Amino acid sequence: MWWMMTNEGGHYCSKKSDDICGNVCGQESNRGLSMSRIRCIMRGLDLKTYIFLFALVPTCVFGIYVHGQKISYFLRPLWESPPKPFHEIPHYYHENVSMERLCKLHGWGIREYPRRVYDAVLFSNELDILTIRWKELYPYITQFVLLESNSTFTGKPKPLVFSAHRDQFKFVDPRLTYGTIGGRFKKGENPFVEEAYQRVALDQLLKIAGITDDDLLIMSDVDEIPSRHTINLLRWCDDIPPVLHLRLKNYLYSFEFLVDNNSWRASVHRYQTGKTRYAHYRQSDDILADAGWHCSFCFRHISEFTFKMKAYSHFDRVRFSYFLNHKRIQKVICKGADLFDMLPEEYTFKEIIGKMGPVPHSFSAVHLPSYLLENADKYKFLLPGNCLRESG
Repeated sequence: MWWMMTNEGGHYCSKKSDDICGNVCGQESNRGLSMSRIRCIMRGLDLKTYIFLFALVPTCVFGIYVHGQKISYFLRPLWESPPKPFHEIPHYYHENVSMERLCKLHGWGIREYPRRVYDAVLFSNELDILTIRWKELYPYITQFVLLESNSTFTGKPKPLVFSAHRDQFKFVDPRLTYGTIGGRFKKGENPFVEEAYQRVALDQLLKIAGITDDDLLIMSDVDEIPSRHTINLLRWCDDIPPVLHLRLKNYLYSFEFLVDNNSWRASVHRYQTGKTRYAHYRQSDDILADAGWHCSFCFRHISEFTFKMKAYSHFDRVRFSYFLNHKRIQKVICKGADLFDMLPEEYTFKEIIGKMGPVPHSFSAVHLPSYLLENADKYKFLLPGNCLRESG
């Protein structure tokens, strides 16, 4: 020990103390005593140790600043448990099997006539994906319902893109209920508040469109596309669940990068007046397997990527301005990497580690929307082997 108390309450110094440590003797202040101890410790450190400390501390701080989000996502399994598993309903389909047989295979009866179907979406700027969606669903939709705002979810002004390009969608015009809503433009507000505000407005637009009890209502984002045979099955079969989620194949950037089969937010509802509310979260435990496609960030132009990155509810993922660099985005797309340099959003270490790194390339274009394949030249950027994008 450097010092010890005498019976009289004074300090006793060891004979082995150096000059600095010797100064501890006679100190009446605990503060002075503590400072002297620190001086003793610091004197014992050589130059190499100083250099190491001054290099290590800033490096650690910078590493946490740059990769803090990755660290947080990787440690997610420590504080967040996986959600309750869905009740998976097997999906039976073949074009040569009768509807009566298909309904029976699912444990459902067959109706005398099909239900009416309403497809309702909030629209931002996804013109190509909207076209593919509406062409896929067109044979079985009673009314297409689209709501567009002059504000992004983040409160920034945006043009009415659909309104400006409405001539491209004349094929749905007789069956289209289109509405606009003014943004509130509140700076600093949580983007999910504006998103919820627009979804409530979509409820009102559905009433204008004429939806009634037991009609089918598709609730999904524009890029969450149910397959047409899925919707035809649900409109013809009796006794289907009142709320049924759809498990979609999850793609990134194009149908070349199949992430997994775990997209679940899309849902189909048997409408109930006063009870059904348009939402984009889990509303049931029932889910129908292999029911369509989710193609996230499947844009033709690089400018559309940057617009969405700044406009949608997760804009906080753009942590650095260089994330919006066009050359970087093009490189990320062709590699199948993450635009925001994030780790997978999973609940177990096994799933996180298994999905780390770029999404593997897929060369299958089987069972994709028919309109996409019929117009492959126009939409080649969505097909395997065509990762290069237009600047826009």
